[in-house]
Amino acid sequence: MMLISLPWVNEIVDITEISLEDLIERLTLGGFEVEEIIEMKQNNIKTITLDISATANRSDSLSIIGIAKEISTLFNLPYKEPEYSRSHYPWLEQLVNIPKCKNNISECSGFMAIEITNLSNKKSPEWVKTKLINSGITPQNNLLDYQSYILLETGYPFEFYDLDKIKEKTKQETLSLSMTRNHESESFLANDSVIYELNDLTVLLNVNNQPISIAGLIPHANYSYSSETTSLLIEGSIFDAGFIRKQGRVLRLRTERSSRYEKSIKNVDLIGVFYKLIHLLTLQNPDSEYSITTYSNFLKPESKIISLDYRTCIEILGPIRNKEEYYPKFINTDLICHYFERLKFKYQFDQVNKKWSVEIPELRLDDIERPIDLIEEIGRLHGFDNFLTRLPHIKQRGMEDKAYKMRKKITNYLLSSGLNELIHYSLVTDNESTPSKVQLLNPQMQDLSFLRISLLPSLIKSVKENLNRGNGILEGFEYGHTFIKLSSDNSFTEKEFISGVLGGQKTKRNWSLELSPLTWFEAKGTIEKLFEQLRLVTVWKPQIDLMYQNLLHPYRSAKIFLSTGEYLGIFGQINPILANKQNIPFEIYLFELDFNLLSNNHNAMKIITYQQFSTFPTITKDISFIIDQTINFDVICNLLLKNGTRYLIDIKLIDEYKDINLLTNNKISLCLKTVFQSPVKTLETNMVDEIMENLKSLLTFHFRAEIRT
Repeated sequence: MMLISLPWVNEIVDITEISLEDLIERLTLGGFEVEEIIEMKQNNIKTITLDISATANRSDSLSIIGIAKEISTLFNLPYKEPEYSRSHYPWLEQLVNIPKCKNNISECSGFMAIEITNLSNKKSPEWVKTKLINSGITPQNNLLDYQSYILLETGYPFEFYDLDKIKEKTKQETLSLSMTRNHESESFLANDSVIYELNDLTVLLNVNNQPISIAGLIPHANYSYSSETTSLLIEGSIFDAGFIRKQGRVLRLRTERSSRYEKSIKNVDLIGVFYKLIHLLTLQNPDSEYSITTYSNFLKPESKIISLDYRTCIEILGPIRNKEEYYPKFINTDLICHYFERLKFKYQFDQVNKKWSVEIPELRLDDIERPIDLIEEIGRLHGFDNFLTRLPHIKQRGMEDKAYKMRKKITNYLLSSGLNELIHYSLVTDNESTPSKVQLLNPQMQDLSFLRISLLPSLIKSVKENLNRGNGILEGFEYGHTFIKLSSDNSFTEKEFISGVLGGQKTKRNWSLELSPLTWFEAKGTIEKLFEQLRLVTVWKPQIDLMYQNLLHPYRSAKIFLSTGEYLGIFGQINPILANKQNIPFEIYLFELDFNLLSNNHNAMKIITYQQFSTFPTITKDISFIIDQTINFDVICNLLLKNGTRYLIDIKLIDEYKDINLLTNNKISLCLKTVFQSPVKTLETNMVDEIMENLKSLLTFHFRAEIRT
């Protein structure tokens, strides 16, 4: 927020002929939203101040002169320098013979210091006080008013030091200024009476090896000016915004000066602003004397040239309002060239190809980076309300892409299975149960300082919070991106996953049965049914990745692979230690699948084959047996299907039983339902019984199974 006094602006740009409503509207459309109109009255004179909110990348407008230049550009009005300012400064020629500041700090692109003596009158003029009051600042009637005034008018922050105190401390009349870093384990007493512990990041401004300030932040307590000060050392510097922000964060210090540096300052007119400040001080102190102490070469950024195509410009901005003609009319090239001239952008125009090569001035390097930024500037000056707003003509209907179709198919299945779609932040805390998370260098909140590498911790957290609020078990799924650090080159990869949580509550699977929780096989069946709908052939292996060790049960988890051998994802029961810690049921099952791999393989299987439905009846037979529980269920099914002749078409697990005696011997009791059917005839019971006897013999021979009757 910034308070802008309109009488002050009027001294630079004549806005007397512009109505207040029109001024506010053009500023708002130009990207400077007027939050409030403040009416003030001083000496029986009514003045108006606007509370303006500027965009973060327009640091050039964070001053009275900056806003005045913006108004000059928007309304195409002439701009005039303040009365006390000059286009040529009489002491510019002196800089050649002035000692240069010893500045090896790359974050400082410009530096200058001036000594001024015989300051007998430190009170600020009445007109300065009036402008400060109109800008929301209470005048102090001392040297601070000069600093505040220059900061408001130009946006440049200056620091004042007591010159006599510096010379008394250094015991030298000639001053040599330098900037140094690497002050580990040193202390600094600032003028806010706080002792700051320095580090290797801190940069100090020194005079004859005596530190007088933390660069860009705060001066030393021993060299601050007071009401008794008659001589000043004035410092003006240009620091990198990121450097000041980082240095202040480490020291936990933010001042009015550093906050201005944090918004970025360009080294465009530091010498000119310095002259304005000196001129202000000498107006009140005609007997004062000043001399340039030191300066450093002002580093200029590389110029930036942006190419703009006229066709791109009219395609984005569209036609302009034209009441006289029926056919749409577009902004012409001559008008665009005129707008570049108003913006003070140097350009070359290719009349044949209708392309501009635009050189961006230093003040606008932060916000003009691409052709679209130039188009935005053209729109601002022409007025966005002067372009037609209309929907584009649609020549054909849009098509759903493959990924969207895949997402819709999975979502419909999971929703019909009783799961809810959930959404969580991709930023997580450090105390979640997954290792090797990707840490942010500059998080906005300490609680959200890591990028997630799995969606499962957030799903488990939602289950816990839902229970804590007195609700039932939450079964849900989520699409989301994960971020994994690559050990090879220390870079990161981003992948999209579909993850879910199910189970945990007791339900009836059959009307005649008691309430019971979801079993591992039933949960697995839910995922397998999804793969069937997607026509995917998968292989399940009893393994677990390191990143899931704290989340999943070590012996009730499986990695899922495609038939091609590609790793698709993970499925398993929640780790009982984690379930106990979170106070949630043990019968909760989790899955996490690579969505891109699902989508790509589903799309690859475009050909659907059909087989004739058999009209002959089926025969079902149950087989119960006790078997070693370490034997994989897939191995059992494969053996039965291979030896069950062509008439065995399906095998389903209908019961799983364990008791203390079985578990002691590492055994488990299974009951399978086998389905027989022929496409050409009705099967006889005797033939099916012979096949079943053969299958029982195979189970006994290969797995030493004990057949139950």
